[in-house]
Amino acid sequence: MAPVRHPDAPPPGELLGAHYDHCFGCGDGQPHGLHLQARAGEGVRVSAEFTVRPAHQGAPGLAHGGVLATALDETLGSLNWLLRVIAVTGRLETDFVRPVPVDTVLHLDAEVTAVHGRKIYSTATGRIGGPDGPVAVRADALFIEVKVDHFIENGRPEEIRAAMADPDQVRRTRAFEVNP
Repeated sequence: MAPVRHPDAPPPGELLGAHYDHCFGCGDGQPHGLHLQARAGEGVRVSAEFTVRPAHQGAPGLAHGGVLATALDETLGSLNWLLRVIAVTGRLETDFVRPVPVDTVLHLDAEVTAVHGRKIYSTATGRIGGPDGPVAVRADALFIEVKVDHFIENGRPEEIRAAMADPDQVRRTRAFEVNP
């Protein structure tokens, strides 16, 4: 089925913010994290940017492939906020098209392509040199909708308690939105 943007989803152009302060992908509480910032787009799309820092390198002067996959996964996971569902990554297939040098801004664009029951299918591209620059990485993903119990039953109790105790209902809900 075609994806449908939730009526309460953030409007196009709105910064989505970190879903959890200690998330390696988007949280501000991780000094060497990606600090990726996603922004709601039209329909069921998001865009994001992240700057490759020296702490993100694999080969000398180049981004580590796992870090690039993390940036794609984080961007794809942000799409679930537009659907207003809690979902985890079930499959992430990445293509590494060209090297991404340190100090490069990676421009990411993602969209949900289909929804079938609990399955959410999506795709993303990462470009260098600007949003219309050459493709450096791309991914296709399958996310699976889950209940918050998935995290409560499997996460470390102290982090779960801290997230559940947050008085901000939106932040509390968003803390559990991405990744298994």
